[in-house]
Amino acid sequence: MHSQLAFPQHHRFPRMSAGLAAAAALTLALVGCSGTDSPATGSQSPEAQPPTATAAATQSAQASASAAATDSALAVAGYQVGEIPPVPLFALPDLGLLTASTGSLTPDLTTDLTSRPGITVSPARCDEAGNLNGGRTVVGADGSVVTSDGSSSLVNDGEGAAVYDDGTVSIVNNGDGSGTYDDGTTSIVVDTDGTGTYTDETLSVVVGEDGAGTYDNSATGESIVIGGDGSGVYSTRTVSITNEGDGSGTYSDAETGLSIVNEGNGTALVTRGAQSVQVDAEPLPPVGSIGSFPSIDAAQPVESCGTVITLEDGILFDFGSAEIRADADATLEELAGLLNEAGVPAANVYGHTDSISDEEFNQTLSEQRAQAVLDALVQDGVTAQLEAAGFGETRPVAPNENADGSDNPAGRQLNRRVEVYVPAF
Repeated sequence: MHSQLAFPQHHRFPRMSAGLAAAAALTLALVGCSGTDSPATGSQSPEAQPPTATAAATQSAQASASAAATDSALAVAGYQVGEIPPVPLFALPDLGLLTASTGSLTPDLTTDLTSRPGITVSPARCDEAGNLNGGRTVVGADGSVVTSDGSSSLVNDGEGAAVYDDGTVSIVNNGDGSGTYDDGTTSIVVDTDGTGTYTDETLSVVVGEDGAGTYDNSATGESIVIGGDGSGVYSTRTVSITNEGDGSGTYSDAETGLSIVNEGNGTALVTRGAQSVQVDAEPLPPVGSIGSFPSIDAAQPVESCGTVITLEDGILFDFGSAEIRADADATLEELAGLLNEAGVPAANVYGHTDSISDEEFNQTLSEQRAQAVLDALVQDGVTAQLEAAGFGETRPVAPNENADGSDNPAGRQLNRRVEVYVPAF
């Protein structure tokens, strides 16, 4: 497997039912000080009630400016007007599942779907009871590891060296967390100082010294550069996000023409075509430094229990909404076709949020989003037996806050997601 890295009533446009598809691909996010919930997120999450000044409507004296500030055309999908999504976390596949099969949902079959940033398809890891236990593992700068079930553990304690070789996979564990992995397609090198590299056919990740690093995914066109000094740059084929590390930064989308300039002084200039408005906006939080590369212990092979498809919330939903956007129709239709083509007999749709807002709100929103996705997949002709469930904020795949208690928007961005889990069949 290669890495790819409220509302009782739902309305889908142009169709009547709403749908959402998402799933978790066991991944390793390496930005130490970043947060917990969805693809790219600002200082507040879409699950949150209208956040602080960053996401608040403009306080301009002119009513026309105020009206423009609430126009969704002036907002990044999944965010409020003036919010700039964070530079995302680095993400790798679950190292223990690198050689695991995704069954009928092969890479060739899922290439078109996973060519979009924010969508992953990978083998699933389950707990002893057979419950889905992950999609991602986020490694913090303090050496802690948070798995997708919210549990924590320490990185390798350095006891015991070992060599694993089954003729296909070779793993050298030096006993101190360092070592190498090679399966003919994927190569991993982890050094004792916490630096390391990961490369496969489409993904290259370098974790350097002093919290700096790079990430390049040729399949999705994503590139991330972390400076280690609070600065960072994220780009796709059409979108560019820059965080200068001093509270200022920019966002631009060549496809939509949307541009946001955060001056770092409490205001942001939002422009799209002839529309332009200045809104209140909190300074951008610094980009967290990258933590240590995951211990080579994480590469010990485990058995996959199926396939998990993860869609980050910003791909399908607007801020705080369970209504699927019209531009998400094609993605959901493609997912439905994929499930049918693979002959999937049954699947579960799981909704998740970050920790912004209260638990009851988040639980309700996660349930409604999961049900919306299920409804859409059924409407798109999925023949598999589907069940929906929401877990609210209880199953994060990344920290919602940094170690010092400050907000972690990039982590929250990963946590806001919908997973489509297909058990092995």
